[in-house]
Amino acid sequence: MAKKNKPDVNFAARNRKARHNYFIEENLEAGIMLEGTEIKSIRNGRASIEESYASEENGELFIINAYIPEYQAGGRDQHETRRPRKLLLHKKELAKMLNAVNREGMTIIPLSLYFNKRGMLKVDLGMAKGKRQHDKRQTDKDRDWKRDQGRIMRNKNG
Repeated sequence: MAKKNKPDVNFAARNRKARHNYFIEENLEAGIMLEGTEIKSIRNGRASIEESYASEENGELFIINAYIPEYQAGGRDQHETRRPRKLLLHKKELAKMLNAVNREGMTIIPLSLYFNKRGMLKVDLGMAKGKRQHDKRQTDKDRDWKRDQGRIMRNKNG
């Protein structure tokens, strides 16, 4: 599993609703193929992966519906804002993910876009199962109870 806190990375975009809407089973890091104006636009910090997901096409994995706005100083040769973008994975990782999707009915969702130590853009992918409404309510109850427990313990000790 990937680390929760990555102190040496610079986040470009996060999918904050992912952990609310899905049970994340496993995390995996992947590269992404971009054009020049796309990476410049991401460095400006305006990308969004809120409604995106990963899908298989011809034995390759693509991120679908990720929004990367046009680069303002890019001139006339701009990229499409919501085009499918190829994800770069090792063959074993790709086979593992596609197997989970096809057999277990899991979904591959991007959790975050970030720049690693070397300045390369990476995608944190999550193998996820969708939550139902009652699961979401239970998660909210558990989170509220943990918060209340912390508050009670602080007041008791102080």
